[in-house]
Amino acid sequence: MSCFGGDPNFCPECGNVLPLPGIQDTVRCPRCSFSIPVAEFSGQQIHSTVIFNPVEQSLVALEDKEDSELKGPVIDRRCSRCNKEGMVYHTRQMRSADEGQTVFFTCTHCRYQEKEDS
Repeated sequence: MSCFGGDPNFCPECGNVLPLPGIQDTVRCPRCSFSIPVAEFSGQQIHSTVIFNPVEQSLVALEDKEDSELKGPVIDRRCSRCNKEGMVYHTRQMRSADEGQTVFFTCTHCRYQEKEDS
């Protein structure tokens, strides 16, 4: 008995995304081993669209970034380039979820940037 239904791209048993049909006559769900004949996918069409931002918008965004005021919390950290106190920081999860965040520091005086993996 299926719990999920409607979209043939998903397994009706567990809801997992089904792999694309290949050379075999059946498509098998990698999670629950449900199988469906490839003939079920006959006549389906896939349409996709890629929309790029105009080049003018990208250039304006870059110009604004250089002239903008630094935003974020300021901490008492000494810049390794100009040796003055005061850096703005923000964090990002750049590595896998079970590892610490990466902290990016920007000097408020010379705008030198450094990072620290925590």
